[in-house]
Amino acid sequence: MFTTRPTLNGTFGMASSTHWLASQSAMAVLEGGGNAYDAAVTAGFVLHVVEPHLNGPAGEVPIILAPAGGPVQVLCGQGPAPAGATVAHYTSLGLDLVPGTGPLAAAVPGAFDAWMVLLRDHGTKSLAEVLSYAIGYARNGHPAVERVGETVETVRELFENEWTTSAELYLPGGRSVAPGGLLRNEPLADTWERLVREAEAAGPGREAQIDAARRIWREGFIGEAMAAFAARPAMDTSGERHAGTLTGDDLAAFRATYEEPVTYDWNGWTVAKAGAWSQGPALLQQLALLPKELPAYGSAEYVHTLIEGTKLAMADREAWYGDAEGAGAADVPLGTLLSAEYNAGRRALIGGTASYELRPGRPEGRAPRLSKHAAAVAAGEPGFDALGVSGAGEPTVATGTGGAGKAAVAPEVDRNGATRGDTCHIDIVDRWGNMVSATPSGGWLQSNPVIPGLGFPLGTRLQMAWLEEGLPNSLTPGRRPRTTLTPSLALRDGVPVMAFGTPGGDQQDQWQLHFFLAVAVREPVRGGLDLQGAIDAPNWHTDSFPGSFFPRAMRPGSVTVESRIGEEVVAGLRERGHDVTVGDPWSEGRLCAVARDPETGVLSAAANPRGMQGYAVGR
Repeated sequence: MFTTRPTLNGTFGMASSTHWLASQSAMAVLEGGGNAYDAAVTAGFVLHVVEPHLNGPAGEVPIILAPAGGPVQVLCGQGPAPAGATVAHYTSLGLDLVPGTGPLAAAVPGAFDAWMVLLRDHGTKSLAEVLSYAIGYARNGHPAVERVGETVETVRELFENEWTTSAELYLPGGRSVAPGGLLRNEPLADTWERLVREAEAAGPGREAQIDAARRIWREGFIGEAMAAFAARPAMDTSGERHAGTLTGDDLAAFRATYEEPVTYDWNGWTVAKAGAWSQGPALLQQLALLPKELPAYGSAEYVHTLIEGTKLAMADREAWYGDAEGAGAADVPLGTLLSAEYNAGRRALIGGTASYELRPGRPEGRAPRLSKHAAAVAAGEPGFDALGVSGAGEPTVATGTGGAGKAAVAPEVDRNGATRGDTCHIDIVDRWGNMVSATPSGGWLQSNPVIPGLGFPLGTRLQMAWLEEGLPNSLTPGRRPRTTLTPSLALRDGVPVMAFGTPGGDQQDQWQLHFFLAVAVREPVRGGLDLQGAIDAPNWHTDSFPGSFFPRAMRPGSVTVESRIGEEVVAGLRERGHDVTVGDPWSEGRLCAVARDPETGVLSAAANPRGMQGYAVGR
């Protein structure tokens, strides 16, 4: 079977991520005696430096980890809404949606603390060791991928006229970095070096220094700078300047937390995901909606079946998913949403033609709870047609022509900063059998102004919450906004065997479904899992539900396919009523994956060729 690259095999360690420098930094840590968790933390901080248009330290990261011989856990690095982030406050400003950029969209940053907790509890390396790679790339520079400079150019006017601290960093001398040109972030290097010094001054001991770093982030010089800058009004997607709601008290109160994963059993596999504060259970529900006998893999009927199941799962996500834990917890009937009886009824809605409706279910006989905006989008009311506003969502779809090596274009950003953001992903497995999957995002260079002296901006995850009371995903102080970030871990017979994930906002659990099924239902190669073949397989997505990102639009009946899917499949989908857009041959998804055979200990890894950026390494 032809693939763009081989599925890597070995016995020592494997790392796959959306940037080769992060993958190789992770591998260097494994070579230096570190474990999968040391390597993941190292790679995470490198991604902040080399993919600043895709993630940053003040963003968020959900992590699924499977310690060798231990239980699978979710580590939540998604911060909640600040205490002052009420629906009443935002609507008093004349807003009907949380802005897609600017301080008002900033949740409590969660990524840094999650990485530190992972390092403290499961790693072996010191704070200085794991940060040394990111500090080196920030201080000495790294060759920038095309999309960094392209993204900066799309926000040039905003940076020069409004977000001047960002212009100082990303438009030095009025010029953005050229592809392959050295990009430095010395303020960020200074921040991490000062953090290490202050943490080491707190006393001896690896764990004590990591906890000291967490306190400095929350309440020391970093936390003070973040809170002060959040209070400064800045231009956002509303076209107005607003101050944020994030305060020092919000920062001081946050701790990354461990949770039990949500799981679903399918054909001998168990798939583990984060809870309904993410979109993770939507992947599980898509599996639950599959018929007992799948149509022939890759056929028009197969793709049609998956698309229609995706629409139903995403409609339920819109109506029912939210943060069911902590302050202001939402009532989420997750057990029913994943039950066999409920999904048998939902499956009966899948017919021979494409649905153009948003059809959330009635678990336990309860009426769906859609926001007024989502209902208007679904009804096709004026102003909400066909993703007509720049920045409608967080797609990672690469555009342009050419093959797997064609670079992706930059996210779209308008003059007020309305942006299509993006995300990163990391999967690691080590020789001891430890496995981890993480999807860092938020805190993009185009999300908020760079904080002076720190070298990074705040995030914008609050844009995913609704400015309407009484919904599972209403903007609520202390409640996590429902995130699209959704790493995955799969087990066989209770043993972890595969970690995988992708950037892509609402597309993440669509692309992951296709990848997982390609691994699970096709014949293996070399006696193991065909990770690279599953990643390379032609992919697709639908926007036939309200998007999670400003301006929250949808395209009823839509499906976008890679041209490699074939004319016969495209014709078959159109015959079934789908509104098909044929995209470029390598334009859907940025998947990463690692695996471990529990019988032999053989490790494997693969990474997405689309966009000419992701890479897997290992031996």
